[in-house]
Amino acid sequence: MHHLHLFFLLYKHAVRQTSRKHAKKEGKKKKGVEIHIRFATENNKGVGVMEVKKVDHIGIAVKSLDEALPFYTDTLGLSCVGMETVESEQVRVAFLKVGDVKIELLEPLSEHSPIASFIEKRGEGIHHVALGVDDIELRIQELKNNGVRMIHEQPKRGAGGARIAFMHPKSARGVLYELCERGGGQ
Repeated sequence: MHHLHLFFLLYKHAVRQTSRKHAKKEGKKKKGVEIHIRFATENNKGVGVMEVKKVDHIGIAVKSLDEALPFYTDTLGLSCVGMETVESEQVRVAFLKVGDVKIELLEPLSEHSPIASFIEKRGEGIHHVALGVDDIELRIQELKNNGVRMIHEQPKRGAGGARIAFMHPKSARGVLYELCERGGGQ
């Protein structure tokens, strides 16, 4: 949970710094926070950049959903909005809603599951950040054109029927990012 808290603190700090710089340019003091998002179509190399629609979910590896869920539902007051098993990944998943973002708790179903390997090496905690995108095939190609190594070069089915693909953490500054395309406008 410490990593999740740190993620939100860093985001809050970045927004606050951006808002202060904008206010100084305008010569005004501002109350509250304004968020300005601009999507570029090319980077400084002239290569197309990926457009991210939102943070879709944060994946958290847990040893047991039965043991982990009470913390999220009883202590944090979050609602569990669904559970499912993803046989291809040997994982059981619980979805919790936090505003427009979901927390995806991931329990390994076997010792051969990628989540079991993650927990064995690093312990329970944040596994990945999923970025909501449209046209996942195009986004994968844009990332590859920018030198990003992909774990999956073709999308596959993930939890909730989403089409997903992971960037290799060595190409993403040590973070495991998932591209997540959902039908029906995310």
